Amino acid sequence: MANKDVSVVLAHGAWADGSSWARVITALDADGIKAVAAPLPLTSLADDVAVLTRTLERVEGDIVLAGHAYAGAVIAETRSPRVKALVYVAALAPDEGETVADVFYRLPPHPFAPKLAPDANGLIWLPEPAFASAFAQCARSEDLAVLAAVQRPISPACITVPVGRPLWKDVPSWFLVAEDDRMIAPETQRFMAARMKAVIRAHAVDHSPIVTAPTQVADIIKDAVHSISQR
Repeated sequence: MANKDVSVVLAHGAWADGSSWARVITALDADGIKAVAAPLPLTSLADDVAVLTRTLERVEGDIVLAGHAYAGAVIAETRSPRVKALVYVAALAPDEGETVADVFYRLPPHPFAPKLAPDANGLIWLPEPAFASAFAQCARSEDLAVLAAVQRPISPACITVPVGRPLWKDVPSWFLVAEDDRMIAPETQRFMAARMKAVIRAHAVDHSPIVTAPTQVADIIKDAVHSISQR
């Protein structure tokens, strides 16, 4: 089976949209790997899983499913038998019965992490200064401007609902640990990666390597694709 027989579906996290994967998509395309970004609404975990499922239905063949940050919980909720591997990029991976908030707040926050709270409409926005201080502190100024401009708020309904049996218990997983992450503690990432028995790749990158270190992200996705292709 060649790489062209395996597709990649990408799921963005909170305060982002599919465009955050742009450089990863082009890096995969250069290697002949087709990638599609799922447009998660971030309105509830169930809504996000439903949108992801519809995206998977549009893709042919076996699938490597990658999630950044919050989307780690979303990709593990799919039940599509065509998903053959999961890739976590500085992502959250709650176990059955846990919520996203449980793992996100497992350890004290980084000193530069923003304080998060719902607004008058019940949605959680990332304060604009936090993009430069914690979300993507290694990003260029023009990338920070775009990230802030296109951010999608996340609903508490995404992070307060216990998850079911996660797919990482049934398919192989890869985990990129972001050692300089100021949003999700690297220690928490290592804890989650270890309990899912993931293949771990650690890099000195910030919380958003899909923007600031796309080569490293593409490389770990390619590892998963090649593994599935060789079966």
